[in-house]
Amino acid sequence: MPSQTKWSFKGAGQSLLTVALVSALGLGFATLAGANSIKIGGYSAVFVCALLAFAVNWLAFIPSAVAQKDTYYDTVGALTYLSAIGVAAASAWPLDARAMIVAAMVGIWTIRLGSFLFSRIHASGGADQRFEKIKVNPPRFLVAWTLQAIWVIFTASAALVIITSRQTAPLDGLSDGLFWAGAAIWVIGFAFEVVADSQKRRFKKDPANKGKFITTGLWAWSQHPNYFGEIMLWFGILVMAIPLLSGWSWLAVISPIFVFLLLTRVSGINLLDGIAKARWGDNPAYQAYRKNTPVLFPRPPKG
Repeated sequence: MPSQTKWSFKGAGQSLLTVALVSALGLGFATLAGANSIKIGGYSAVFVCALLAFAVNWLAFIPSAVAQKDTYYDTVGALTYLSAIGVAAASAWPLDARAMIVAAMVGIWTIRLGSFLFSRIHASGGADQRFEKIKVNPPRFLVAWTLQAIWVIFTASAALVIITSRQTAPLDGLSDGLFWAGAAIWVIGFAFEVVADSQKRRFKKDPANKGKFITTGLWAWSQHPNYFGEIMLWFGILVMAIPLLSGWSWLAVISPIFVFLLLTRVSGINLLDGIAKARWGDNPAYQAYRKNTPVLFPRPPKG
């Protein structure tokens, strides 16, 4: 047991119940969404990928809980995506063009975001304020790791359906139009996320900007352009999946919806806006920025 902070097990029963319910929800969702997927050992490939997502996070939880550290939480999230997509691709090999491109898209996004978050957490000293109070409480900390697994399952569901589908959708006709439309949406979203993150990173590195908020580049078009990009790229993958959706696999539409709700209602915009208001709420320039700049969906700056 770490000597710096004593462990707490307050609310352990409720936390473990949450883990059980979230796990059942994720695996039940994967079972239904993967109804048209190929089988691995008698189970749908999407279900196996969901089981893997929980296993990866629960295994990573053990040393993290013992050390009371959250340093590798986001890195494990990226590893979970790569593991799920890798198993899905291997099980359905050889992949058709649609599945191959979607697997590559998710892989590129995962490596980019994972490396970005890894560098950011280490630049801040290796501590994440989200876990400051719960990492000393193993059951509550386990909830966080379990939620990361279901985040991967829901978010990647459309991609997993594409990669593991027993059907194929040649890139022609209507299917071709949906594929290229979805690919274009993904590229736009990915570009928004990468450019916005890069602009903010450079802004923060400049000592002259210490204590200031960014209002330039894509941040003049939206208060959260990186989140807009994140939502768009997963919506693009859903569009590419449409020709393969039927029956229960239509549950994959949750992918961009879940990302939207997560980033706007749970752990994204609402939390960041609260922090920003506490820092600059009385600043007239910040008030003007909030008034004139869209919260999420970008718009050319006024004037």
